[in-house]
Amino acid sequence: MKQTTHRRILATLCYALDDSQVLLLHRSKEPNKGLWVAPGGKMRFDESPEECAVRELWEETGLRARALEFRGLITEISPRADYQWLIFIFLTRQFSGDLTNCPEGKLAWTPIQEVTELPIPGSDAIFFPHIMGDGPVFRAKFIYDEELGITDWDRYA
Repeated sequence: MKQTTHRRILATLCYALDDSQVLLLHRSKEPNKGLWVAPGGKMRFDESPEECAVRELWEETGLRARALEFRGLITEISPRADYQWLIFIFLTRQFSGDLTNCPEGKLAWTPIQEVTELPIPGSDAIFFPHIMGDGPVFRAKFIYDEELGITDWDRYA
């Protein structure tokens, strides 16, 4: 039997907050095609998580984060070699710039209380309220099946 090599993908998400609204992206391509997510993406070899979050927010939205708050660390594993993620989650309340057209999908300011009612990834539905809250950094591990359905998850204190 051939051994499959699994490689962890390092990525960031960056939620921009404006009063009681959060900027979301309705993805037009995989992963998460058709779902609403925070702007973000894969970390480059020479970047810190913070640098990646600032760059991805700017590339996808035209907004420049001036301050970041680290709010979550998510591990996602699956039997698929192409779906092994370590995701650093940030939020920013201080940013400048004007929204641009995003090559990844459509951007929309959304009331925070309505986010979990939208079609969002299952893991996001679990961690989003914690990311927006005042509690400690949210840390969890999500385990997926071959079709990327959550089969189990653990939160770390």
